[in-house]
Amino acid sequence: MKAVVYTEYGSPDVLQLKEVAMPTPKDNEVLIRVRATSIGFGDIIARKFSEISPRKFSMPFIFWLPARITLGIRRPKRTILGSEFAGDIEAVGKDVTRFRKGDQVFGFRSMNFGANAEFLSMPEDGLLAIKPANMTYEEAATIPGGGLTALSLLRKVSVQPGQRVLINGASGSIGSHALQLARYFGAEVTGVCGTPRVDMVKALGADKVIDYTREDFAQNDDTYDLVFDILGKSSFARSKRVLKENGRYLLASFKLSQLFQMFWTSKFGSKKVVCALSSEKTEDLNFLRELVEAGKITTVIDRCFPLEQTADAHRYIEAGQKTGNVIIRVG
Repeated sequence: MKAVVYTEYGSPDVLQLKEVAMPTPKDNEVLIRVRATSIGFGDIIARKFSEISPRKFSMPFIFWLPARITLGIRRPKRTILGSEFAGDIEAVGKDVTRFRKGDQVFGFRSMNFGANAEFLSMPEDGLLAIKPANMTYEEAATIPGGGLTALSLLRKVSVQPGQRVLINGASGSIGSHALQLARYFGAEVTGVCGTPRVDMVKALGADKVIDYTREDFAQNDDTYDLVFDILGKSSFARSKRVLKENGRYLLASFKLSQLFQMFWTSKFGSKKVVCALSSEKTEDLNFLRELVEAGKITTVIDRCFPLEQTADAHRYIEAGQKTGNVIIRVG
């Protein structure tokens, strides 16, 4: 089968289309013919992880070291990238009961990667579910990673109807799903993004959009029950001015200093810092499918590239002007 392989860390040039052995599913696994896979933040970081020092890493050192060991210290251990995907069940192991040949599915590989290929195998109890009926393969491949993370983190702070929520980084995979999920939970949502993505965030249903190049959300007169800072681009010191009493500053990416802030604010004051790790579950992937089919979650695709142009897709993302998801069409 064809796959995009990288055997050393570096620029998009390290991504090469090659013939590799097709996986053979075990008794409890399914073989999936991949139709589409998205390129996420994790793919870019993994490809150039040798450049990512503990200081540059978006999490504390205790997370950087296991990530470095998992991905490979000197060279990549997992040589095929791609975490989110959609495709068809090509074959099933003899013990598989949840799926059958021909099922259209979507799923998430997390740090196991492997979706930048024509085929992959997964355990039937992995993060895999029937694809939303009202989405194309390309659209469905944008949902699992960001959707599962956003859902898990928002549940940790129990967003309630009528609350006011600000999403700082509302145009990315996690942020765009957090925006739509918070609205589903009944909140009034403000999205923060850059100028090229303002229309996209409006289209996703934000009640208000702040262009951070023109306005600092931390200096306006609005207040929020929750500020969800996706990549830690702001700070609790700046954000607490716009937090209501008992408001929370939620971080998807955090450093050790913010863990100390979480401990301190848990003991003193009414405004809290929440540093949370997501916990992805198959039942949540099925829940996301139900929301998609009910019209509560949608997606925006910027560009699609064929598998052989995966390196070009990485270059396009690193140029910084994408407005939506970038997809690799496979086969």
